Amino acid sequence: MTAQKSDESALPLIGIYEISKILGATLDLDKALHDVLNVLSSYLNMRHGAVVLKDEAGQPHLAAVTGMSLRLAREGVLKYPFAAVEKVVSTGIPMVVPDAAEEPLLAEYIAASDDGLEDERVSFFCVPIKTTDKPFGALSVERSWDGSAQYVFEHDLRFLTMVATLIGQTASLHRKLANDRETLMTDTARLQKRMAEVRPALPIRGLEDVVGTSEAMARVFAQVQQAAPTKATILLRGESGTGKELVARAIHILSARAQKPFIKVNCAALSESVLESELFGHEKGAFTGAVAERKGRFELSSGGTLFLDEIGEISSNFQAKLLRVLQEGEFERVGGNKTVKVDVRLIAATNRDLEAGVADGSFRADLYYRLNVVPLFLPPLRERSGDIPLLAMYFLKQFNEENGRGLAFSHNALEALQRCYFPGNVRELENCVYRTATMTKGEVIDEMDLSCKQDTCLSSTLWHKRNPGDKAAPTLSAPIPVPTGPMTAPPAAAAPVTPPPQPQPVAAPPAPGGADDEDLSERERLVQAMERCGWVQAKAARLLGLTPRQIGYALKKHNIEIQQL
Repeated sequence: MTAQKSDESALPLIGIYEISKILGATLDLDKALHDVLNVLSSYLNMRHGAVVLKDEAGQPHLAAVTGMSLRLAREGVLKYPFAAVEKVVSTGIPMVVPDAAEEPLLAEYIAASDDGLEDERVSFFCVPIKTTDKPFGALSVERSWDGSAQYVFEHDLRFLTMVATLIGQTASLHRKLANDRETLMTDTARLQKRMAEVRPALPIRGLEDVVGTSEAMARVFAQVQQAAPTKATILLRGESGTGKELVARAIHILSARAQKPFIKVNCAALSESVLESELFGHEKGAFTGAVAERKGRFELSSGGTLFLDEIGEISSNFQAKLLRVLQEGEFERVGGNKTVKVDVRLIAATNRDLEAGVADGSFRADLYYRLNVVPLFLPPLRERSGDIPLLAMYFLKQFNEENGRGLAFSHNALEALQRCYFPGNVRELENCVYRTATMTKGEVIDEMDLSCKQDTCLSSTLWHKRNPGDKAAPTLSAPIPVPTGPMTAPPAAAAPVTPPPQPQPVAAPPAPGGADDEDLSERERLVQAMERCGWVQAKAARLLGLTPRQIGYALKKHNIEIQQL
């Protein structure tokens, strides 16, 4: 008898030991609470245990139960007495009901879960779960007894209070970890967003040779990555020399057709008859010199990508033939009558104003709509002048590798390049770097080694001689020609999703005495404009269609002293 009582008195200690092991062995709070209730049921014969915790909104909810699934209990099958438990949580005072059937707040719950013997009484215990603050939950159990051992209430209450304390500490720790994790994730997301805003664009597979960290190029990179995986036809728009072929190759590399051929055709370099044979192929004997059957570029690029450069230069007759291929995906070779079907992803490029061509009838409207599915606009170099130093160093590195030299730019030389206009865009900058590197005798390219500093840069005269109404003319369409010295490009970067605006020519101020504008020198036009605007550079810039920075460089170039009125 004594040994039996000793064993029974050791059960609570064993139970505390097992419960502490459970709570400290896992970060899954729901599983830990369920295992704790199983220990109470198996070691101490405390049945129908439940743990109630308050959520972030302060509402109590069942965190763990025994005897049924938690889902059913939360759906209301258990008829859990939340009203009674709420008193324990709000006051922090434990509840002990010797005969739960006689308590109105517990009657429905006991009736729904009664699985004991007829002569058994069921007592209900509920203790608050807390740490040092206010209670944030409760632990409840039921226990059967025969009414003879009154002391069991005190012992069980003390034991359950210790268990509730362990649960409270564990739950509090889990909540703190969850809050810290949420804070960490929020901070990480904010930092990543900030890094994405401020860090330069990283090299992207397929776009390694497209150098640029400006906002305008970042938008182009994002659009390329978005459009490349699709099968949509892409139309690359932009001035000559902006890198349309590099972007077309990048789209192919980033697409699902990367392992298939990438074939390019310059439509402006071939006559209509030769272009038809190049694209569609020809049968043997189709024309003089056709000594054998030949596949065209459409067949050779089947499954891959076909890049048609200068698409705006094709004739009206050939536009109709190209339209059928785009619509039906089939064609006949020159001199043949067999229909050939192909699966080709088309990328077209042009520096012409196709909308104007559609308006005047030189470009078919139906072909325009077939090509203009996903238009991508490549900004001219003058609208991303911040990329000029990176591009210049990239081309100089190429020059060094090709020629076995170790040239480097000085800081002043890079600044001077950044102020240049480069109407030929990246291609002109590449030529400028190669020309300068070739003619530099030392190991460092300084500002005075540049062509524009030696009055040997003639690109400005090219644009000055253009027809003022030419759509390809630079945005500096004012009467003042582009100076031969360094000149800063307009700082604003046009979004690549809209065509670059074509400003209207701005008339220069009338010459005194009715003299013709063309008879005035550039310096005289500047002085005249400044005088008309009260020597306010911003007003003079608007009058001449320039930017304030360009006006400043032009005044400095011609040594015009600003007058203070």
